[in-house]
Amino acid sequence: MAKNITVNLDAMIERSDFATIKENVKMAYESINSIALKDFSGLIGATLRKPDFQRETNHWTPQQVVSLLECFVNGDLIPGVILWKSPSYIFVIDGGHRLSALKAWVEDDYGDGPKSLVYFGGTIPKDQKKAADRTRSLIQENIGSYKHIETKIQQGQIDEKSSVIVSRGLPLQWVNGDVDKAENSFFKINTQGTPLDDIEESLLRNRRKPIAIASRAVIRAGFGHKYWSKFLVENAKKIEELSKILHETLFDPELSSPIKTIDLPLGGSKGIRAALTVLIEFFSIACEINTPKPFKVAYDIDDNDGNGTIKVLTSALKVAQRMTGNEKGSLGLHPAIYFYGPNGTHIIPMFLGTSRVISKAIADNNKDFFVKFTNKRAKIEEILIRDKELIATVLQKNGSQRRIRAYENIFKEIIDAENPESITQENIVDWGGVSGRIILGTIKDTSIDFSDDVKSTVFIINALKREQTCPICNGFIDVTKSASYDHIQRKQDGGGGSCDNCQITHPFCNQSIKN
Repeated sequence: MAKNITVNLDAMIERSDFATIKENVKMAYESINSIALKDFSGLIGATLRKPDFQRETNHWTPQQVVSLLECFVNGDLIPGVILWKSPSYIFVIDGGHRLSALKAWVEDDYGDGPKSLVYFGGTIPKDQKKAADRTRSLIQENIGSYKHIETKIQQGQIDEKSSVIVSRGLPLQWVNGDVDKAENSFFKINTQGTPLDDIEESLLRNRRKPIAIASRAVIRAGFGHKYWSKFLVENAKKIEELSKILHETLFDPELSSPIKTIDLPLGGSKGIRAALTVLIEFFSIACEINTPKPFKVAYDIDDNDGNGTIKVLTSALKVAQRMTGNEKGSLGLHPAIYFYGPNGTHIIPMFLGTSRVISKAIADNNKDFFVKFTNKRAKIEEILIRDKELIATVLQKNGSQRRIRAYENIFKEIIDAENPESITQENIVDWGGVSGRIILGTIKDTSIDFSDDVKSTVFIINALKREQTCPICNGFIDVTKSASYDHIQRKQDGGGGSCDNCQITHPFCNQSIKN
C-alpha cells in the first residue's frame, strides 16, 4: 500500500455555507467546555458543522487516526477544538480531523461506511476503501472497535480504558464575534502550526470562484458536499451532470499499480491532491488563462448563480472530448502513448501540455491543425514511444513551473516538423529548454523480485504491440474509449453494413478526414 495513503473522513461532519449567515450576527450563549463521544449522537452532534472554508477532512493517514484514538483512550493530552456558534449551527473552526476521527470510530465509518456511501453517491474509490480497511485493521489491533467496548460497558465489564472512554471529552475553545471574526480566526490558525498547503489555501480563499467550485464538483463526480447548492436548481443540476461526465472522462478507470490494463485514465490518479492539481490547471487551460501563476483558482468574479461554473465545465469538456471519447471531433489519443511515462507513471506535464496545444487550436478555430496532426499521427506516435524516457527526463530537468510549457513546445515542434522522421534526440532536448547532454538509463535493480515499475513497463511494451491501429491514419486506437465504426466503402457509394465493409477508426478520422 502507498505510504502516503490518507483516510477520507469528510462525511463525518456536514458542511454548511457561511454565506447564509448575516455578517453582523453576534451570538451570546453559555458555552460548554468539552465534547464527549456520547455528544455525537445528541443535540451537539446534530448541530455540528464544518464551514465552507474548512479544508476537506482527508489529510490524515491511517496511522494518524489510530494515534489520535490511542491518545484519547489512554488519557493522553489532545489539543483543544475551536468552535463558533451561529444562530443555527456550531461550526468547527479548528479540530475537524480530531472530531471526525472520533466520530468515525463511534460509527465504524472510515470513508466506506453507510454515512460515507450516501455522501459520495454510493461509489467509494478503490484507494479510499483500502485506506478505510487499513484504518479499521490497525484500530482492531491497537484499540478495539468502539462497538465492542460499548457492549462490554453495557454488560458491566468496565476497566480503566472503558472508564476513560465514558468520562473523557475533548476540551473546547470558542470564537466570540461575527462571521468575519470566525473566518479570520480560521485562516490565522491555519497559517501557524501545520499550515494549509498552497492548493488548499487557494481553493478555500477563492471558494466562490468558478474554477474552485468546478474542481470540487469534478473531484467527486458531482457528489460530496454541494458547494453549488445555493444556485438555481437547473444550474446546480447542470453542474452535477457536467462534473460526472468530466470525472468519468478524465479519471476512469481507476489507476492501479502495477498496470494490468492498457485502458488508462487521461488525468491520472483520483488521489485528491494530485487530481485537484490536474483539474485546476486543466480548467485554467480550457478557459485560456495565460498568466504565469501555477494555480489560477482566482480567475473570474465570484459565481453567484452557477453560470460561471457551467462555463468553466463546458469549456473543459470541449477540450477533453477533443482528446478522447466518441464525439465527432475526437482524436482518441491513446493515454499510454500521450500521457504516461515508460514505467506507467502518469506524467502531468504531458497531459496538460497536450491540453494546451489542443485548447489553443480550439480557441483559434484552427481546423487545419487537427488535419495536420492526423496526417502525421503515426510518425508522431512513433517518436513519443521511441523517446518517452528522454522526454520524461527533459521534463524532470525543468523546474516544476516550466514543465507544462516545455512539453507543450516539444509536442508542437514534433507536430510542426516537415519531416518527423528527421527529428533527433538533440532536437527534443533543445525544444524542452534543456542545455547540454542528457544521460539516460536506470540504476540496475539487484532485487530478485520484480518491482511494480518493472511489471508496468513490461506490460505496456507488450500491450502496445497488440493494440489496434487506425486504417486511415495508422495511429494507435484507444478502443475502450474512442472507437468509430467506419464503412470502408461509403454508404453514399453503395457500401453496405456487412462485416467485410466495417473497420474501426478514430472518430475524427472517420467523420472528418475521410468525409
